[in-house]
Amino acid sequence: FRRRPSPILAVGKRGFCEFFERDKMGDIIVYQKARPRRNRKTSAIRNMVRETLVSPHNFVLPLFVHDKNIPEEILSMPGCARHNIDSLLKEVGESLKLGVSHFVLFPKIADNLKDNLGTAASDPKGLIPECIMAIKATYPEAYVWTDVALDPYSNKGHDGVISSDTKHGDGGYARVINDLTIERLANQALCHANAGCDIVSPSDMMDGRVGAIREVLDVHGHTDVGIVSYTAKYASGFYGPFRDALDSAPRPAGPGEDAPPPKDKKTYQMDPANSKEALREAALDELEGADMLMVKPGLPYLDIISALRTESQLPIAAYQVSGEYAMLKAAAANGWIDEKTAVLETLVSFRRAGASCILTYYAKQAAIWLNESQ
Repeated sequence: FRRRPSPILAVGKRGFCEFFERDKMGDIIVYQKARPRRNRKTSAIRNMVRETLVSPHNFVLPLFVHDKNIPEEILSMPGCARHNIDSLLKEVGESLKLGVSHFVLFPKIADNLKDNLGTAASDPKGLIPECIMAIKATYPEAYVWTDVALDPYSNKGHDGVISSDTKHGDGGYARVINDLTIERLANQALCHANAGCDIVSPSDMMDGRVGAIREVLDVHGHTDVGIVSYTAKYASGFYGPFRDALDSAPRPAGPGEDAPPPKDKKTYQMDPANSKEALREAALDELEGADMLMVKPGLPYLDIISALRTESQLPIAAYQVSGEYAMLKAAAANGWIDEKTAVLETLVSFRRAGASCILTYYAKQAAIWLNESQ
C-alpha cells in the first residue's frame, strides 16, 4: 500500500485552519476513488447515464368539455378550458402533432340533466359519446379515455347513488349505495365503449366495479376496450379546481330531504394516511381485470406509486391533479419558480417512482418543452 503524504496544516486567507493533503503537483487532494460527479460533468455523460426518461408518449391530456357553442376559460386552472366540439378537436389535433396521443374526457353537465341516478351518464346521445365519435371520426389514431363516475351527472355531487335514509350513513348523513352505483357505472362504461372509446377509467372507488364493468364490456363484444382503474384515489384537498371546472362538488341537502347527502367523499375515497389499503385495492382491481392501476393525486403519493409498481404486474398511472397544476401555475405567475424546470422535475418524479403514464394538464406544454430540448 502506498503511504499517503503527510497532511499539511495551513491557514487560509480568512484565518481559519485548512486540513488537507496535497498531490505531487501541490494541489489539494481528497483521497476518494469513487467520485459520482465524474458521471455528471458534461451533458454528454449525463444524457448517457440518465436512469429515467420522460417523453410525450407517457402523457395523457385531460380535457374538459361542455355543450355550449364556445369554449370557456377555467379561472382556477389557467391555460385550461371547457371545450366545445370544435375547440376539442383543435386541441387534440395540436397535441397529436407534438406526440401526445392519449386523451381523457371530463364533462360539465347542465343542472337540468342531473339526477340522483346519474341517468344522463349512459345516454348514447349525450355529450361524452358525441365527443368520442367526433374525435374518432377526425383523428382515428387518437387514443380516447373516458371517466366513469356519476358525480358530473349527479344532483348530489357524488360519485354514486345516494340513499334516501341515514341507515349505515356516516354521522347522520345518507350513504352512497355501492351495488346500485355499480349497475349505473357499468351502463355508463358500455355507452362509452359503444361510442368508440379505447379505455374506460372508473374513478368512483366503489367496491367491485372493475369486475362488473369488465364483464359487461366483454359480453357486449368490447373485449378490446381497456380499463384503467382509479385504484388508489385519495380523499384529497387537491381536487378543488377540478370540481370547479365540472361543478361536481358534494351539494347540501335539498328541500324536503330527510337524509342529507354526505358532506365529503371520505366514505369511498381513501384515507390519505393509509398505504397498505392501496395494496389491497390494487390486488382486487388486478384480479377483477384492470389493465392499468392509477394513483390520484400524484406528487403527494409518490410512495404509493412506487409501492404499486413493486407489488403489481400491471402498468401504473399517476394523475397530476388540478390542485397540483394550479399551485405550479400560481407559483410561476408570481415568479417564485421557473415553470418549465419545476414542471419537468415533477413529471420525472412520477416516472422515477414507477409510473408508466402521467395524466397531466401540462401534457401539451411539456411536450413542447421536451421536443425543444431534443
